Amino acid sequence: MGHDQPQRPGRLHFGILGPLTAALDGRPLPLGPHKQRTVLGLLLCRANSTVPLELLADALWEGSPPRTARKNLQVYICALRKLLSTAGHGDRLVHGHGGYLLRVGPGELDALRFDQLSRAGRQAAQGAAAARLLREALALWRGPVLADLAGPEAIRAEAERLALLRVAVYEDWAEAELDPRGPDGPGHAGGPGHAGGSGQAGDPGAVAETIGELTREHPFRERLRVSQMTALHRCGRQSEAFAVYDEYRRLLARELGLPPSPTLEARYRALLTDPPGPPSAAAPARRRPSGAAGPLLPRDLADFTGRKEHVHRLLKVLGRDSGQPVALTGPVGAGKSSLALHVAHRLRDAFPDGRLLVRMRTPDGSPRPTGAVLAELHRAAGLPAPPLGDDPAETAETAEAAAEWRGRLAGRRVLLLLDDAPDEASVRPLLPASGPGQVLVTARTGLAGLESAHRVEVGPYTPAEALELLGRIIGFGRVTADRPAAERIVSAAGLLPLAVRVAATKLAVLRHLPLDEYAARLADPLTALDELSVGDTAVRPRLARCWRDLPEPARDILRILGSLPAPLFTLEEATAALGLGLHRTRQALESLIEACVVASPSSEVTAHAVLYELPRLTHLFAREQP
Repeated sequence: MGHDQPQRPGRLHFGILGPLTAALDGRPLPLGPHKQRTVLGLLLCRANSTVPLELLADALWEGSPPRTARKNLQVYICALRKLLSTAGHGDRLVHGHGGYLLRVGPGELDALRFDQLSRAGRQAAQGAAAARLLREALALWRGPVLADLAGPEAIRAEAERLALLRVAVYEDWAEAELDPRGPDGPGHAGGPGHAGGSGQAGDPGAVAETIGELTREHPFRERLRVSQMTALHRCGRQSEAFAVYDEYRRLLARELGLPPSPTLEARYRALLTDPPGPPSAAAPARRRPSGAAGPLLPRDLADFTGRKEHVHRLLKVLGRDSGQPVALTGPVGAGKSSLALHVAHRLRDAFPDGRLLVRMRTPDGSPRPTGAVLAELHRAAGLPAPPLGDDPAETAETAEAAAEWRGRLAGRRVLLLLDDAPDEASVRPLLPASGPGQVLVTARTGLAGLESAHRVEVGPYTPAEALELLGRIIGFGRVTADRPAAERIVSAAGLLPLAVRVAATKLAVLRHLPLDEYAARLADPLTALDELSVGDTAVRPRLARCWRDLPEPARDILRILGSLPAPLFTLEEATAALGLGLHRTRQALESLIEACVVASPSSEVTAHAVLYELPRLTHLFAREQP
């Protein structure tokens, strides 16, 4: 008889470069309650090092541990040890020297693998090899470190440390992609200070499309700026490259009183004389199939701010081959178009056959006829433009053109961005019938009738996001010098990205205007909308277009709601003002919610009644209407 063989331990893998994960042979492990997961997360952040008991206790109870803290901590440790024991790894978690240590191998933790690949990439002798290793390291990141455990200070400190390492590795990767030393390169040193040569061994398009977010998060990192300039220039986008330099020069002067460094100046002068790359130089290895829609996207906002959760969700949904249209809905001025464009730029690699933006309205806000939209799409796809006029009655010809467009989309990975769709009927003829293509729609209404759509609501900024955008435009020093006034400004702007941007741009132009004085102007209901105007951008015309789209009964209701003393009101208050009865008032408010004019009642609830909200700027505009 043979002897039983001991069970071979399974293969463990942990992840902290994103939400905490743990798997055994590819199957997720149950990690228990939040505090137990926090213990594991902190042990993994300091893998193979002893984590003191005091630090673990502070992380669990944020500086106020109970008398039973040590006992409770032992319970969590025992549960984790038991979990590892069932996987055949009970000896990994050990106690000693006043704390606990978790033994993990380089291939068992994404952070250790990230460090290993980063070191190898930095030691690689050739730009192409370095770029490949560093790209592999960056691909390990799934989001912010331990995003689901981001409360304790110890976790936040580790997350910030690793995030800064990621930025440094990204800088190394970008420079490696742009390094002229490659199989076909000129064979001399490149990097951020290199002033000559236009060898393109790597993929400048990949750098140009991904670097914008990091420069917004870390505006003073010069290496990022140099790589961004170089990448844009090599993609044939020299005006954008020079705009990066000018923006950084003004930022340094405004915030630090410093000129650009000699390295940056040298790179800028080199780009002035260096021939730009062709527009198609972005990704020669991923050339578009014949007839595919080209990457006809406007440039992303250089100061795009916030919306991290929205961006993460949209990247996840649009990155899978579901064929499910995605609808970004929300009130006028919420930044839906900017968010959609930002995400479309981030999805460059996911849609190698093209990303196409189509405006669904004319400049004055009127809906474009479907025939005109289809003609534009045909031209972009390399098809003969159909003989369609602006008459919506040409249904047979329009249907035929729509069918031809959908046939061209079949089998192609194209992202179609339909901006400011007036209704569901304008969207349906443009949706692909099948295939890997995706459609992202922005609309001021809920598009409730768009079948099978994945809806993402875009509301006002959080106060922190609004203040960040204000600081990006007028300077963070100016915001810090009078933060109460800055908070009043973004609040008076309704926290709407459009209104905050207009206010900030006005303050950037009128640098003599004190923040508290401008805050007082915006607080005055008689002058607020007049003050939210600068150059050819203003809030009132956008509100007027939204008003024009509403049926007259809805406008009448808004006029009455605008007469209420405050933007927040109850159903009973609205019923008394409208005189329609409770049931009809509720129906009227729900139709305005679908139109994204009144905020959903789920946003505010008191102990006695649901509160509805007519956003401040809409409230002021409604008061003006005769």
